[in-house]
Amino acid sequence: MKKKLFALFMLFMAATSSCKKLEVNPSDAISTGTLVTTNDGLTNALNGAYALFKDHIEFNGSVDNNNMYLRQFYQLSDFASDDITCGQITEDPLFNSFTLGHSPSQANTRYFWYVSYKMITGVNTVIEAIEKLPEQDAKTKQLLGECYFLRAFCHFNLVRLFGQPYSIAPESPGIILRTNLTDEGQKARSSVSEVYASVLADTEQAASLMTQPRGVQYASAEAAWSLLARVNLYKEDNAKAIEYANKVINSGKYTLMTKASYPSLFANAATSPETIFCVAFTAADDYGKFGSIASMIYSDGNSGWGEEFASSSLRAAMASRPEDVRWSYIVPAKDESGAVMKKNGIEMYYITKFSFQNGQPNLSSPIMFRLAEIYLIRAEAEAKTGATAAALDDLDMIRKNRGLEAALYNKTLPDGANVLDLVLAEKRIEMAFEGHRTYDVFRNKRSLNKAYWGYHILGLKETDIDLSKTPSGYQNLSVPYTSPRIIYYLPVDEILSNPKAIQNQ
Repeated sequence: MKKKLFALFMLFMAATSSCKKLEVNPSDAISTGTLVTTNDGLTNALNGAYALFKDHIEFNGSVDNNNMYLRQFYQLSDFASDDITCGQITEDPLFNSFTLGHSPSQANTRYFWYVSYKMITGVNTVIEAIEKLPEQDAKTKQLLGECYFLRAFCHFNLVRLFGQPYSIAPESPGIILRTNLTDEGQKARSSVSEVYASVLADTEQAASLMTQPRGVQYASAEAAWSLLARVNLYKEDNAKAIEYANKVINSGKYTLMTKASYPSLFANAATSPETIFCVAFTAADDYGKFGSIASMIYSDGNSGWGEEFASSSLRAAMASRPEDVRWSYIVPAKDESGAVMKKNGIEMYYITKFSFQNGQPNLSSPIMFRLAEIYLIRAEAEAKTGATAAALDDLDMIRKNRGLEAALYNKTLPDGANVLDLVLAEKRIEMAFEGHRTYDVFRNKRSLNKAYWGYHILGLKETDIDLSKTPSGYQNLSVPYTSPRIIYYLPVDEILSNPKAIQNQ
């Protein structure tokens, strides 16, 4: 064990040798200021927790514009998928998601771990303050419910990135649960099933408390039901997934965007009737090409780096339906002759789901839950319980609002088709770039097929690739759900400061 820790320490020191200062912090080593026990004080403290989704905060002695919770979450999730192609070699740690060249010392996982637990500690502080109050009115209970929701949401995102899918290995190590302020700093990882149980309990508590919604930029009972539907689907409790999806759909508070309005959904997320919960960015949060979510996947020539593109695999999945309005978020960069330009042999199709709020190319309010996902959750659960016609009806609800009125299933499964395949194919297109694809593939015990040219094929050049060969002939062209690299290593900070935290293999 000592040899292993020493090796990790030497790796970490080498990776951070250019830093002036090294601060190694376990997941609980984050202080929170004293709260004022009034609704205004508690609200301000809770709003500070929400701000951690989008703020660039100090980590390891400095503020890095690349470090932002949502930026890292989408890159760690989507850049590992088959929906986005890497356009070039880069020293940015996002490259590790494409290549699966993970390391305990990579900056993006270290920051994501740190800010997640900072948020968890912040809401735990608010929870403790509220629960000490002699009385709790409806407004205070709303704030308390939001805290439980955020704690569950953060724990769930952590276990998705650092723990095996529940459907594959429920008793394998998950993440470190932090559900109070009295936990010891050195604490072992809970199992994946224990983390799921905690997430579900917190979210159910949240749903029961939230009766005074503050807008879609804050948690609500419907956001909690959405999280419960998602978590239960991942847990393969299909009946519960359907139950909570029904609660959201039947609430009557949300409607799907239409073919005409869908192109404006993501630029106007905070006011869209489809949005259940989003993280609200304002003009002050426009980080430009340095640190925004959009900067790596879109550029108008000056606004961003635009080095990662919609994959040929995703575009092939959409190719048969050019009338599909979801093409509006995949924008080709064309030369003066109208031909699609290439970068290192890769066609440049930019992604604009995180652009054009207030017309700004790098500004959006990313959506955490929206109604289309809830229909897809219900459809997948229905497919897995034999309710084929109901699953196809849910797919048709989406398709008819995306310009595919001529291609509805009308309760009839096409010859030779599998209903679960249809659901996952629809979800891939509908939810592309929103942080779902890798989890949907691996939790369903499937392989991720990346048999197309891109810099995920580490160490090879385009001219070296013969895609007529089987994907197994090259590194990282096919990623099976059994691969240990479908999840990330725990950050070296936690391993060095907390010997009870056992590293992923």
